[in-house]
Amino acid sequence: MIDLFSDTQTRPTAGMRAAMAAAEVGDEQSDSDPSTLALCARVAALLGCEAGVLMPSGTMCNLVSILVHTRPGDEIVVDDQSHIYNTEAAGSAAIAGVSVAPLRTTAGVYTPEAFEAAIRPPARTAPRSALVSIEQTTSFSGGSVWPLADMRRIRDIAHRHGLKAHIDGARLLNAVAATGIPAREYADGFDSAWIDLSKGLGCPVGAVLCGDRDFIAEAWRWKYRLGGAMRQSGILAAAGLYALDHHLDQLAADNAHARRLRDLIADAPGLAIGAGAAQSNILCFSVEPLGVTASDFADSCLLQQVRVRAIGTYGIRATTHLDIDEAGIVRAAAVIRAEAQRLLRCIGR
Repeated sequence: MIDLFSDTQTRPTAGMRAAMAAAEVGDEQSDSDPSTLALCARVAALLGCEAGVLMPSGTMCNLVSILVHTRPGDEIVVDDQSHIYNTEAAGSAAIAGVSVAPLRTTAGVYTPEAFEAAIRPPARTAPRSALVSIEQTTSFSGGSVWPLADMRRIRDIAHRHGLKAHIDGARLLNAVAATGIPAREYADGFDSAWIDLSKGLGCPVGAVLCGDRDFIAEAWRWKYRLGGAMRQSGILAAAGLYALDHHLDQLAADNAHARRLRDLIADAPGLAIGAGAAQSNILCFSVEPLGVTASDFADSCLLQQVRVRAIGTYGIRATTHLDIDEAGIVRAAAVIRAEAQRLLRCIGR
């Protein structure tokens, strides 16, 4: 199976498993797990922040950040294809009690002007605009890399209007690999930011949320309330430390593999690939010209042992990761092309 469904499909490498087995552990809940403390300090330094906290998931990182930065009845601003808006079970509404203002985008990237226009003027009848979130890189809209200048303009607009600014950094390190811009440059001045351990870095679980010490103190309180506090989390933290030592270079290879896949299927009849596709480790394309749904196309590929993800009615997402090598990309491209050609024959084109 060539599994391009998501970079969450990775399995721990032998070296990572050995590091986990040998991890020095304590009690995370009482700040006495040395491996967890080391991981949080390292990620905080990577992002240029004062402190960090290990979370079970990136979804919890986003939710906790919203809980700290807002109060019930507030509104947050995100892009309309963001993870917060689409695939976090409406936790921002159900748990934080905030409404969401989704900005329409073509590739998950909105303009500073569109954001500023979405900020509500103070009114007793309206929610208070309290937080803006940037997803770096974008997820369901094709792995677009946000320009640093736009991120900083949005951050500054937010602060000027009294909003907090947050980075959903599930694939932030893929953006670093794509641009060479250090993670701390992207996170500079933002009120909260996090990186995922269980995507491109290949860990089995976890993410690290960072900010200043006051923010992390409140984040820890919400983590505990939500049942996220752990005991011997050093076993998980050891995987993260191993990944930071051994897997960062892999992210550039993953990005290159997404571009390679794009190039191999770019001229396939019946597939529509947008300009600027595959900026990081995600390639999105449309099968609408084939006259079939994305689900049907994904099912057809799966029968040939290539797994891709259906996004909406016609969108297909393929995500590269450390378990996919060059040969796997070539094989996946051959299957995608063959299925497109077969389906075109079926409809007589």
